[in-house]
Amino acid sequence: MKKQTGKNALIFVAITVAIDAIGLGIIMPVLPNLIQELTGLGLDEAAIHGGWLTFTYALMQFIFMPIIGGLSDAYGRRRIMLFSLFFLGLDYLLMGWAPTITLLYLGRLISGATGATYSTANAYIADISPPDKRAQSFGVIGAAFGIGFVMGPVIGGLLGDMNPRTPFYAAAIAALVNTIYGFFFFPETLKPENRRAFSWHRANPLGTFKSILALPQLKGFLVVMFLFSFAHFSYPAVFSFFTQHTFEWSPSDVGIALGFFGVCSAFVQGYLIRIAIPKLGMIQCAIIGSLMNAIAFIGLGFATSGMIGYFWLIPAALGGLATPAIQHLMSIRVADDAQGELQGAIGSLSGLAMLGSPLIMTHLFHSFAAKNAPINFPGAPFLLAGILVAIGLLVFIWSVRTVPIVANEKSHAE
Repeated sequence: MKKQTGKNALIFVAITVAIDAIGLGIIMPVLPNLIQELTGLGLDEAAIHGGWLTFTYALMQFIFMPIIGGLSDAYGRRRIMLFSLFFLGLDYLLMGWAPTITLLYLGRLISGATGATYSTANAYIADISPPDKRAQSFGVIGAAFGIGFVMGPVIGGLLGDMNPRTPFYAAAIAALVNTIYGFFFFPETLKPENRRAFSWHRANPLGTFKSILALPQLKGFLVVMFLFSFAHFSYPAVFSFFTQHTFEWSPSDVGIALGFFGVCSAFVQGYLIRIAIPKLGMIQCAIIGSLMNAIAFIGLGFATSGMIGYFWLIPAALGGLATPAIQHLMSIRVADDAQGELQGAIGSLSGLAMLGSPLIMTHLFHSFAAKNAPINFPGAPFLLAGILVAIGLLVFIWSVRTVPIVANEKSHAE
């Protein structure tokens, strides 16, 4: 019976994480049409709202991720997970109904806050999994997030062809049905004696930036991770606007293309990287992946048809070789007791990039895609992203040559 309960709980957590991930992508294909419907603006002006909506969601995720994690430590995993999932379902209903752009902003505020359950899900998995099975359970959660991230744009695109609001109603049904399932089958795993009082000091999201300052020897690598993250967030920020403007794609066209990219990325990171790293080594994989990213961004920026756009998504997926290799090369340059600080620093920089990139990329798209633009070049955000990755590659090559490996990691090949 205990084994069955644990299985049901793992299923619930995996579905919850998948729904959270779907929430990241489901809005992408329909966002341009929905903003235009609510505001009456042209596509280039609607992109400005798109950037601010993405910023709003990212800001709430950044603020509430440590808060929700702290609340789950104080009041238990079950209560917080069910509460978050229930209000996420209600929020999807709000966004589907929203008659004004103001309510859509409110919806993204709420979805960013209530969807920040990934840390709680990981804590729950740590509670229920024995040490020898924990990695497998974390793998299930990672796979669920990946599936949700691929499914989100596809669902949003296919349903969005009917109506730009339909994907939100579908997501609401999924969230509320899973809430009911969790209410009956999701047990509490954090015993009262293992709980701790909620602390605003511990839940302060700005505290994570201390980890950046604690790793001065990795400043070059951290610059690389920031530049790469900043470049990659151009995809959720402007891909839908760019492809609808340049290729005249429908929401379903956008969603299928993003799904294609997601499947290719899963193949690269789940299979190809296991072959490439032993054969080529970490440094070569990082360099090849970075070159693929830079080429793909620049190529996409100059693409003039949907088929050419699809072509550049393949090297973009091959760019997935870079980040895992770079993270490994960073990890062998810090001591064992600083690995947590390193991951915290990488997460903090990614959060910063997610806040800044959508605003800059969408404003850049507006400046070069408007009818009165002095130069008509809607691919400008992707050109900038390619340049940032190229700069990051140069910084990486300098860093990997100048920052030594710590003594206890000398046996790890580069």
